[in-house]
Amino acid sequence: MLVLQAENEPFARRAEYVQIGIVSTGIYLPETYITGREIARAAGIPEMVVEEKMGIKKKPVPGQEDHTCEMGIRAAKTAIEKAGIDPMEIDLVIYIGEEYKEYPLWTAGIKLQEEIGAYNAWAFDTALRCGTTVMALKLARGMMLSDPEIKTVLLAGGYRNGDFIDYQNPRTRFMYNLGAGGGAILLKKGHQENLLLETEMITDGSFSEDVVVVAGGTKNPLSAESLKRGLYQLDVLDPQGMKERLEQKSMANFLKVIRRSVEKSGFSEKDISYIGMLHMKRSAHQFVLQELGLGESNSIYLEDYGHIGQIDQILSLELAEKAGKLKDGDIVVLVSAGIGYAWGATTIRWGKGEA
Repeated sequence: MLVLQAENEPFARRAEYVQIGIVSTGIYLPETYITGREIARAAGIPEMVVEEKMGIKKKPVPGQEDHTCEMGIRAAKTAIEKAGIDPMEIDLVIYIGEEYKEYPLWTAGIKLQEEIGAYNAWAFDTALRCGTTVMALKLARGMMLSDPEIKTVLLAGGYRNGDFIDYQNPRTRFMYNLGAGGGAILLKKGHQENLLLETEMITDGSFSEDVVVVAGGTKNPLSAESLKRGLYQLDVLDPQGMKERLEQKSMANFLKVIRRSVEKSGFSEKDISYIGMLHMKRSAHQFVLQELGLGESNSIYLEDYGHIGQIDQILSLELAEKAGKLKDGDIVVLVSAGIGYAWGATTIRWGKGEA
């Protein structure tokens, strides 16, 4: 039974609240990597800038068979195996990969559903760039609470937007960290561990056309000329304007969604034990930790992985669990920022926590 309660009512008091927990996660990473030194050489910039300032020691790049949906399928199979469930138990598959996938105008979630054997489920794709996983957690939770027939949900997808990066284009330097991989999260209604709590999202459309692939849409259809000009790669149309606007808003919104997500879940930022952040430049990562009163031990910097889009949060959670950083009752926050611009954070009560 779902009982309505005040938005900020402490979590521990929600006695009859329907609980949704994370049963398992799955990660797939390509075997091939590119190093910071190789990126520096390709971009014609000092290796120290790539490794220390950008924070890229190495990052995975896709192999010949590492297609976008395929990587999500592999991660999903891992999550299902770890959970020890029959795929036929899954009621809904939400694809959290990218628009860039095996085919254009294609619903990857339906392919993923078929490949993992979730024949009793239905599926759809959702996207919010690198904010997709956090947004999809909010979406899944809302659907599970409102629909009694949705008891088990799989979120899965892949990412390889690094294919769109030209290391000779300095306007996209902040995206040199884009990598490749797949991730999955399995959610279950009534699961008493790793409880999924509240999510906070912010979107700001003033950034909506700052970063785009110029050719391939209705404004500039793909043609031999656009391919020749390299317009099929990511580019920044107003680099100076974007930089100035981001400096005014980005970190403030990043911290705002974290604090608001935790507050809505009945806690405060002082309760945070671990924060799973997307990969960003080292100074920004350290700034967020300092602002929240956290140390390096309260997060994992993804310098050996780069930025695998919306998979970063799943990867960070898995790495933290393997490193023994997550303890029963810990308050964990997953936080993202995506081109567009979108900021999001989700709070999780790890382990069994309080009854």
